[in-house]
This record gives sequence, structure tokens and C-alpha cells, in this order.
Amino acid sequence: MMKKLNSLIGAALIAASGLVAGGAYAAGGGEHHGPEAKLIDWTFGGVFGTYDKAQLQRGFQVFQEVCSSCHGAELFSFRMLSKEGGTEYSEEQVKALAASYTIQDPEHIDGERSGVPADKWPSPFETVQDAKDANGGVMPPDFSVLAKARNVPQKFPNWIGNYFTAYQEGGADYIYNLLVGYNEAPEGVEVGPGTYWNDHFHGTGGTLAMAQPIYDEMVDYEGAAPETVDQYAKDVAAFMMWLAEPDMTSRKALGFNVIMFLFLFAGMMYMVKRKLWSKVDH
Repeated sequence: MMKKLNSLIGAALIAASGLVAGGAYAAGGGEHHGPEAKLIDWTFGGVFGTYDKAQLQRGFQVFQEVCSSCHGAELFSFRMLSKEGGTEYSEEQVKALAASYTIQDPEHIDGERSGVPADKWPSPFETVQDAKDANGGVMPPDFSVLAKARNVPQKFPNWIGNYFTAYQEGGADYIYNLLVGYNEAPEGVEVGPGTYWNDHFHGTGGTLAMAQPIYDEMVDYEGAAPETVDQYAKDVAAFMMWLAEPDMTSRKALGFNVIMFLFLFAGMMYMVKRKLWSKVDH
């Protein structure tokens, strides 16, 4: 039992080592200091923040056209796209989108069928080994809750303010900084074959196995949104935050109502106490 527990702790520590962005990291025998992570003013930030439907739709477009070729989303179903407070596509749009994908179904006579809104987003690879073989031996992380599993470091005393501002956008900030952080390696640092330098990635000395996935004018947007790496990164990061917590808006509203109720209840109890004990000598 203890041996199993130790192995699980060791695996957790190894995984955690790849979750930190920025700060100082060693590579090629020297120490390098990456830039501090840029914190974005997200629409869903703060106590009363909400998702921007237009941004989520653009982010889904980036995910669909670029990211989904390597990354899966096991907890993501097509019908979530019509959910209120999210991308809010119509049911007809979701049905048409789902039907455009082929779903592997062993119970179907042909072993596959057209998708329906209740289906999960199809994986880009049939097996884990296929995914590793196509990506230099590295399994691309699943996108379902990735925005809740990542964070950006903040220096003291900046992080103290998070308790008052309800900051919880660290995952989205991490994803944004990672996507815009591809750069030339610092002088004297050797980047191994099949790896790429990223200013905001700490896990393996500033290098990671994923090549830069997005470039300017790579995705054609409808509307006036700029088609730049910076905008793509913001949009897909916001979409991934929604994907990880689609009910954030309702959770915030419920939490605020509960706190207001507790304040009112405490005030009522104080007045009741004053009333009951007002005629008692003490």
C-alpha cells in the first residue's frame, strides 16, 4: 500500500513540475529568467464576470480548426455548445455540426454513424499509442479541464489580492501566455531535436514538444476581430476556460446570493438577540 502511495505521489510531483509558467528555469547548463506572465482582463474575471459569447464562438473555431487535430476533449459533448451562458449556438446549428462528424459506434451495423448532439467530441486518435506516435512520443493533453489544471505564478504580495478579487483565471492566463510565448532560444541554450523554445514554459527548461500551433491570419474570423496570434490565443484560452467550467456564471451568482443571505441572516439574528435580551439585567 505504501509503495503504491509513494508511486502516486511521485507521479503527481512529476506532473506538477510541468504546470508552472514563467520564473527562473535552467536549460543548457545556465539559468534563464522568463518574462512574468501577462494577466489578461477577461470578461469572466471577478465576482460578477460573465463569458463573452462572441469570444467563445471564435475560441471554439480556433479549437475546431487548429487544436482538435491533436488534442481531445473527452468531457465535451456537442450539445454543450447550445448551453445558455456559453457559445449559445442554436439547436439546429449544433445538430448540423454533430452530423458533420463520424462517430465510431460498435453497436451500429456499420461500426460508425453520423454524430448527434449527445455525442462526445471525437478524439483525433483511436488509441493513446497512435497519439504518441503522431506527436514525437508525447501524449497531447486533453482539453476538457486543462484550464483548471494550470496556473501562473504571482510574486508576493500580488497574490494576496486574489482573495478579494476572486481571481481564478490562472489557467486561461497560462494558456494565453504559452501560446504567445514561442520565441528563439536564449543565447547559449541548446534546444533538442523535436522540441521548441517557449518563454513561458517551465516544465523542461523552457522547451516543449508542441510546435507553435497558431500564426497570424491562420483562422478566418467573421466580423472585425483581428486575426492575430494574440487574439487567437485570448479566444481559445477563454473557450478552454468555459469548457473546464461552463457553469461558472451561475456558480458566481449562487455564491453571491448565499453571501448576501448570510449577511442579512446575521443582521436579523443580531436584532432578535437585542430584542430578547433588552429587558434582562446584565
